[in-house]
Amino acid sequence: MTTFAFKAHDKRQDKEVNDSIEASNQMEAIAAIKRLGYLPIEVKETKAKVAKVQGPQAAGGKGGFVLFGGIKPAVVTLFTRQLSTLQDAGLPIVQSLQILTNMQRPGAFKNALARVTEDVTSGTMLSEGMARFPKIWDPLYTNLVKAGESAGALETILRRLSEFREKAQRLKKKVIGALIYPVAVLSIATTILTFIMVFIVPKFEAIFKDLSIQLPTLTVILIDFSRFMASYWWVLLAGILAFIIFVKIFRQTEKGGNFIDRVMLHLPVIGGIVKKSSVARFTRTLGTLVTSGVGFLDALEITKSATPNIVVRNAIADVRESVKEGETINEPLRRSGVFDDIVVNMIKVGEETGELDKMLIKIADNYDEEVDAAVAAMMALLEPALIIFMGGAVGFIVIALFMPLIKIIEELGKQT
Repeated sequence: MTTFAFKAHDKRQDKEVNDSIEASNQMEAIAAIKRLGYLPIEVKETKAKVAKVQGPQAAGGKGGFVLFGGIKPAVVTLFTRQLSTLQDAGLPIVQSLQILTNMQRPGAFKNALARVTEDVTSGTMLSEGMARFPKIWDPLYTNLVKAGESAGALETILRRLSEFREKAQRLKKKVIGALIYPVAVLSIATTILTFIMVFIVPKFEAIFKDLSIQLPTLTVILIDFSRFMASYWWVLLAGILAFIIFVKIFRQTEKGGNFIDRVMLHLPVIGGIVKKSSVARFTRTLGTLVTSGVGFLDALEITKSATPNIVVRNAIADVRESVKEGETINEPLRRSGVFDDIVVNMIKVGEETGELDKMLIKIADNYDEEVDAAVAAMMALLEPALIIFMGGAVGFIVIALFMPLIKIIEELGKQT
């Protein structure tokens, strides 16, 4: 038996508890702490600590890197599912890794996996070997694997991890897939309108000039814009590219990223999707980590680093500091203003019943469904909006071009 020092929150007396407990591994220690009616915040082995691998240069300087971070997430997800299947079948971890290495196509991922296989063969923990390639296996991944190794339940953790990644990928594909149609329609519409402005409108301008008639205001505006497009199209293109580059650079700063992410959260329709997907990601990540036996403070830290939205990330950081001081998780979440009341209340119920991990996963499932509904609603709004845009643009051009012609016909009618 091993002694584990722990910090936990006593829900009955609403206070922080610091004590120790004996268990065969960390997961059993966490389960025992929960049976005592406590919410585990931090659980650490008091002896025989293993040095953590930090960064690519750990473990004797045998660092690993991947050029341009060119490993697709789908490749890592498929590998996780395959490794989980082989472990469920009872194969030794080294043999499983060797089989999967031989299955990979030549490239960066196969090279990295071969290095990990060599390390594990020589006695290194799988999580430590993977931690040397953070571009492929991020801290969330390696910490979950480490928890599985500590608990002797690697196959279970790998199965949860593959399910977690598959759900995240499905959600991302749905959002991207929903945007393909409007982006394609908008691109085609822009191309057609540009062609009309650059090639068709000048021909009408020449006709109007030959007829020497006074043009209506709408026609003058259209012709002026056509001249600008034909002469200064490169200015518009350069302006769009400069704006994109500026936004990317601005977003990399702390203030800039916070401003842009906050604006994204308050945009109509899109803001709701961003917020719901951020909440789903937070609750699923935290729930998966807690279920897998990772200490609560460590789980919050990993979840924070895995959250792309800076506003949500800062809210998680505040929650972690508050929990570290002995507060429950639901009050800091409520104060952050990022999470809806229903999320906060469900988490509160999870804390009180001792089933926080299950409640977090349930919230994530609910919010995934809400994101699907929000994406469908956005598509329902985008289609008529695109039709109105196209109709309005084409209508404006037609009216502006035909108004002088109608005027000519009227004058000819008066002469006859």
